[in-house]
Amino acid sequence: MSYADEVFLQNCRDILDHGVWDTDLKVRPHWEDGAPAHTVKCFGIVNRYDLQKEFPILTVRRQYLKSAVDELLWIWQKKSNNIADLSSHVWDAWADENGSIGKAYGYQLGVKHHYPEGDMDQVDRVLWLLKHDPASRRILTNLYNHHDLSEMALYPCAYSMTFNVSGNVLNAILNQRSQDMLTANGWNVMQYAALVMMLAQVSGLVPGQLVHVIADAHIYDRHVPVVEELLKREPFPAPRVTLDPSVTDFYQFTKQSFTMEGYRCHELDEKIPVAI
Repeated sequence: MSYADEVFLQNCRDILDHGVWDTDLKVRPHWEDGAPAHTVKCFGIVNRYDLQKEFPILTVRRQYLKSAVDELLWIWQKKSNNIADLSSHVWDAWADENGSIGKAYGYQLGVKHHYPEGDMDQVDRVLWLLKHDPASRRILTNLYNHHDLSEMALYPCAYSMTFNVSGNVLNAILNQRSQDMLTANGWNVMQYAALVMMLAQVSGLVPGQLVHVIADAHIYDRHVPVVEELLKREPFPAPRVTLDPSVTDFYQFTKQSFTMEGYRCHELDEKIPVAI
């Protein structure tokens, strides 16, 4: 089976078997009909993926790699906070009348800061350090700027990346304050695995480990039946995912730069309700 399936299914079993429900608390998320969206959760899950062994993508339900990469590039490459720059509609519910999600995600990565080597935003600083100072233990990004939280449509969920070079291998830690396991876990894991692959390639490195730290890993009440169905499924082997080797500039990657071969997966028979 895909290792991503193994990790995901075990996380879901742990949450359903040992998690804590928040049904006695007032919660912010709600369903379309206005009912509160309660969750069962586990605190402090840490997952580790070896990108040299296989690309982490779920097969117990279909995943859309190119759409996930498109959103990642919207944040990390375009540094945009406007849904007009995004091909999918995953952010539509959070945008204002102008299509903006406020000072969130891509906006934060695009703010320039002054360094001895010149003015750079967070992404360009990472790229510069990976090429010129790979031994640095200060190669990280942070989207959780308390000064701007009041002007964000949604506080960042996946908020920090820490990069570390060991020899010629690029490793990374993704920190996430909150994770909707059913709708977002597979999506975020393949996104940030793709990011590590891209940054490694343009820096003359090879992708290594992605460590995913989740503070609040939860399953929504109306998602429980779907998760229970996924737990009964037999996963398929991981597909082969490759990156166009001709791209040497991070800003030249597109979602078409990724090729996936041999992807087999199960389909979902019903639409998954979305908590907002």
